[in-house]
Amino acid sequence: MNVKEYVVVDHVDEAYQLLNQDKKNQIIAGGAWLKLSVKEVNKLISLDQLSLNYIKEEKDFIKIGAQTTLRDLETHPAVIALDHGILSDAISNIMGVSIRNLATIGGSVMGKFSFSDILPVLLVMDCKLYFHHKGEMDIEEYINTRRLDRDILTHLVIKKNNRKSFYKRVAHTALDFSMINMAITYDNLFKISVGSQPGMAMLCKETMALLNKNDKITENLIDQALKIALKELKLSSNLRASQAYREVLVKAYLRRGIMQVIK
Repeated sequence: MNVKEYVVVDHVDEAYQLLNQDKKNQIIAGGAWLKLSVKEVNKLISLDQLSLNYIKEEKDFIKIGAQTTLRDLETHPAVIALDHGILSDAISNIMGVSIRNLATIGGSVMGKFSFSDILPVLLVMDCKLYFHHKGEMDIEEYINTRRLDRDILTHLVIKKNNRKSFYKRVAHTALDFSMINMAITYDNLFKISVGSQPGMAMLCKETMALLNKNDKITENLIDQALKIALKELKLSSNLRASQAYREVLVKAYLRRGIMQVIK
């Protein structure tokens, strides 16, 4: 990555103005993933002086600053308590500790990477994003919006829940990107998401609707749910896995996840 100028700002307004002066100006969060998507940068804008590295626990929610590292999230007791630890569990499977000490939650979200192990989890939690200019935005709306105005993510808010949960990622090695990942939460209602399809993470809404309209989860109902999930997901092949293998993984782990959360 070629960077012409590195700028440290003192206020988020300054960062926002600089970002929108030039399409080749970029925000740097932790910097772990930026070079995967950007090759030429005129001004690289650092948010390090904006005090956005925090985890604040309130009565009904947790507020997380965009500069908070993945490692801090992984090990924080309040985050571990969310939905039986699904977010902490997902983060603990991302690369190694050295990367998690560098990568931030803001960079991980704003990158919108299809291989993300975090976005599927945030989709099944009650998560809101807060931007400097746009304000509040639901995580699903953010993922599904193709083009957004250039803005700065300042923090996330996750509602406290203690739902049963299931998380699974499948990769060739611990240091490789996922060939599929899946997140499920359940408390009388299912929320199910699948990522690394290899496309973006998405909620399996038709599958959720089928399961949620039935009081009793039977083997036959799960079989129906698996068929619907394969139809609504956008599974395909890439260098990491074939479409056929991804279908096998989804069927196996969706069944396992459903059974685990209803115990």
